[in-house]
Amino acid sequence: MTDPGMKPEMKITDTGTRPFETAERENMNIWIYIAVMAIVTYLIRMLPMTILRKEIKNKTLRSFLAYVPYVTLTVMTFPAILDATRSIYSALAGFATALIMSYFKKSMILVALVSCAVVFITELILIH
Repeated sequence: MTDPGMKPEMKITDTGTRPFETAERENMNIWIYIAVMAIVTYLIRMLPMTILRKEIKNKTLRSFLAYVPYVTLTVMTFPAILDATRSIYSALAGFATALIMSYFKKSMILVALVSCAVVFITELILIH
């Protein structure tokens, strides 16, 4: 069953719609997904500000909330450290260097530069 105005290679699918109509429907679904994600993101950020207007007096909860930014940064950064190099060994060498230098309170720029150098040298050694 073909439409006279259609090219021979374009046939009506089993559902009775043409291919471009399916694409339009999928495109509409993408916008619905984006809108739902935007609403959820907005609610997650807005609700705590509107519901929790009083100061939090519970010491345990305040202590827990104080560590949230550090934990979030660590959770996002650590996997990236391990995946950023060709070898897990060079990544671990750079990470260990950064940990040791940070423990001895070296400046952040020095830690970053020396860690990058250690990764570079380790990868050169591993390649040859």
